[in-house]
Amino acid sequence: MPVVLLSGEQGLRSGLDAGAPEVPSRRSVAAGPLVALVTLVAALVATQMAAVPFRDPDHVAAKYLILVGFAVGLMVLVDIAVRAGHRAGTSRPSLEAMRAVRRERWHWYRGLAVASALVSFYVSYLAYRNIKSMVPLLRPGDLFDRELADVDRILFAGHDPYELLHSALGAGVQTQVLSLVYLFYIVFVPISLALALVFSRNLRGGMFFTTALSLNWPLGAASYLLLPSLGPVYVTPAEFAHLPSSGVSDLQDLLLDKRIEFLSDPGVAGTAQTIAAFASLHVSMLVTAAMAAHLLGLARSLRIALWALVAASAVSTIYLGWHYVVDDIAGVVIAVAALALARSLTGFDVARGRPPVRSH
Repeated sequence: MPVVLLSGEQGLRSGLDAGAPEVPSRRSVAAGPLVALVTLVAALVATQMAAVPFRDPDHVAAKYLILVGFAVGLMVLVDIAVRAGHRAGTSRPSLEAMRAVRRERWHWYRGLAVASALVSFYVSYLAYRNIKSMVPLLRPGDLFDRELADVDRILFAGHDPYELLHSALGAGVQTQVLSLVYLFYIVFVPISLALALVFSRNLRGGMFFTTALSLNWPLGAASYLLLPSLGPVYVTPAEFAHLPSSGVSDLQDLLLDKRIEFLSDPGVAGTAQTIAAFASLHVSMLVTAAMAAHLLGLARSLRIALWALVAASAVSTIYLGWHYVVDDIAGVVIAVAALALARSLTGFDVARGRPPVRSH
């Protein structure tokens, strides 16, 4: 967690141009590491209770951190080059112009803030994966799929929502499209994280958003422990057998094999179980991004695109059998809670963080 003397922070502020980005506060920089620390402690407690070592199965978290860190580094170079070129009025800015932008925009404090947020996000993710794996060990035999399915039927007049979607949309190329929509989440989260950390006009807004994303991990893990469940495709697989093979069906089979392997011997290194229905982190992360876009006053076209992605992804989670509708509703609740907590932790003033309204 970075510690910066107030005088040093004030020196940074006074040394920047009037048009330079605002320096993030120590509070906003500390928020991400705090979330990571709390989630890490919870994961260590969970693994201790389950008598399973804390680990990074298949080194997934480490690989993500390296790849996204590399992407952030490239984006920083692009950011410097574009800004220097814009300032000099050329597509080929001089090295001196790029150095000037680097000193002004990418001073050590901003770099430390971005690195801290990035590492904290993936530490939180690593801890989340460990807690998620421990759910069937900490609550053996507890599954609430029947109750969740009953709530869905109450909401849809006695029908299973996935059956209604199968009847309305059919099975074929639609399945492939919804599979791609669902899998897009895998790249959306790291891309949105990197973009927010590098290109935010006001980095305080970027820190607010990345903290909210990070908070989805512990809140989601808590929901898994609250109501352990598998999801329709694992409880009633015959209802989804008519759907054509897709990237999602291959992933579902892989996750089931890994769950069986993990439960047969939880102590084996490199194994993990990652099946959990309630609540939908898929929906919670996307809703967090869409709501943050509104709070930060981002472009209307981007906000519309994000909400379209939320809607399509929610449909895909039901159609493909990952979640019950109530799981997606719970995902929206988690998103709202994550944004509220992030605002409190970072001290971000949403009204001040929005860009000024231009008069026409």
